[in-house]
Amino acid sequence: MKASLYLVLATLFWSGNYVVGEAAVASMTPLELTFWRWALAAVPLLLLARFVEKPDWHAVLRRWPVLLVLSALGMSGYTLLLYGALGYTSAMNASLITAANPALIVVMAIVLLGEKTTRLGWLGIGLGLLGVLLVLTRGELQRVFSLSINTGELLMIGAIIVWGFYTIIARRLDVPPIAATAVQVAMATVTLAPFALALNVQVPDTSAEGWSLAYIAVFPSLGAYLFWNLALRSTPSGTAGNYLNLMVVFTAIITVALGTPLTLVQVIGGLMVIAGVLLTGVKRRARLEVA
Repeated sequence: MKASLYLVLATLFWSGNYVVGEAAVASMTPLELTFWRWALAAVPLLLLARFVEKPDWHAVLRRWPVLLVLSALGMSGYTLLLYGALGYTSAMNASLITAANPALIVVMAIVLLGEKTTRLGWLGIGLGLLGVLLVLTRGELQRVFSLSINTGELLMIGAIIVWGFYTIIARRLDVPPIAATAVQVAMATVTLAPFALALNVQVPDTSAEGWSLAYIAVFPSLGAYLFWNLALRSTPSGTAGNYLNLMVVFTAIITVALGTPLTLVQVIGGLMVIAGVLLTGVKRRARLEVA
């Protein structure tokens, strides 16, 4: 029961990142948001890892090359693309595209790692892709052939591709998860610092920017990672992955609560994406049962 609650809270906090991020990019650049997010979260995450996992830091740091690659992909690359996308598209559309990530990771694993899937799995992948295309084209699928797709949505597609590579590489990492995340965040802070200095990144000077960063640093950066990793101690990763579908639901609820109505295309596309991901999940569970 606790694990389920932790997973729900983690996805709720990550959903809030889309909504708060969409508001924050109106006055802050993606680099400012990304740099301050990880700069503020680095030390608390290292302390969380120290007290929750008690890792062997020497063993962790021996994996610095792969941790640096993961940091560049998941902490710097993905986050910059996400906040860049939110400057052009809505939090709802961004979350709908992100919901296709589990199916995309399955495709990437098939192509890059030679993993297999079933007809049901391919059906789920196709259904999820169609749902995303509906959202991207606002129900006008012919727009795919004219490449008439919003810049933000293209950036969001880039973001989930980057996260797909991150996930595939991270699967093989034998480092405690919170410690791995903390080291990646610290690395991102250090590697982004020269760019922040060169581009004269400033400390937030308005209360709105301050509160936005406070939320982003505390909830999606600290709370979500802590709850997610605590849940994974007693929950299979495949089961936990299905909870990520709640991000679309939570983002929709927050969006509507703030006064922005959903379109019929967003609702239909979102349902198709979620159904597609669940079908790919059925494939994975069946394989586990046979094994």
